[in-house]
Amino acid sequence: MKIVFLGTPEFAVPTLEALSKKHEIVGVYTRAPKEAGRGKELQKSPIHLWAEKHGIEVRTPKTLRNVEEQQKFAELKADIAIVAAYGLILPKEIIEAFPKGCLNVHGSLLPRWRGAAPMQRAIEAGDEKTGITIMQVVEALDAGAMYKKGEIIIDKDMTVGILHDKMAKLGAQLMVEVLDNLDKIVPQPQDESLVTYAAKIDKAESLLDFGQSAVVLERKIRAFNPYPATYFEHNGERFKLLKATAVANDKNLKPGEIWQDKTNLIIGCWEGALQVEQIQRQGKKAMSVEELLRGYSF
Repeated sequence: MKIVFLGTPEFAVPTLEALSKKHEIVGVYTRAPKEAGRGKELQKSPIHLWAEKHGIEVRTPKTLRNVEEQQKFAELKADIAIVAAYGLILPKEIIEAFPKGCLNVHGSLLPRWRGAAPMQRAIEAGDEKTGITIMQVVEALDAGAMYKKGEIIIDKDMTVGILHDKMAKLGAQLMVEVLDNLDKIVPQPQDESLVTYAAKIDKAESLLDFGQSAVVLERKIRAFNPYPATYFEHNGERFKLLKATAVANDKNLKPGEIWQDKTNLIIGCWEGALQVEQIQRQGKKAMSVEELLRGYSF
């Protein structure tokens, strides 16, 4: 099968790699290189780098809404388009350009968590499971019919970084299975009454509000680890909280009040407290609380 692949981040790489072993990738679309680092050098996306390494044509248009780009797309004469975290909205002309349709690897068990940050929001909400849905791309956000699902259990220690890697691998597996059986699968519509939306992560959300319960904050810490990472401020300095456990507030700490000894750091919350386990001081590497407290006192 001739495939046009549209994707950008590391999440999409396993799917592209798996498909390339069984099908012909006639073109790859990804977001244009962005300036990064102190030198402001242009940095290509993980998908861009993978495709170049394997000799596949890469295109990085800023939009697919103009007629010229749509014509270039059509000239590839692909059978199907596969999307995995591309980052641009596809117009109707692109969605309907393929004989076998346009399929997407979405990081949730639809119709729960349509939108930009399904993995983070699933952990943050305390969901017991999430997964991948292979779905048909339509104009409405993540509203297409579903071809196949696969579940992943969210255990109590899972960060979004760990979940991301599991989801990327599962997405590749499911997409290959769907294409192997494409003519046999009857896609199922989503139940609109069960829809929830996963809003894009705003960096302002990273600042921890100790006026919330410790259970809620512990989930948020995992949902934002490794990026953008949660933090609190002390004496004008920022401290990232990378790992913590919700515990009883046995020391009767007020929200935001800190208790420490030589090896422990506990922060009071509106309900319960956070026992901090891994922390990162501004400008320093991540470390255990014990390491931090050898040279810093709250």
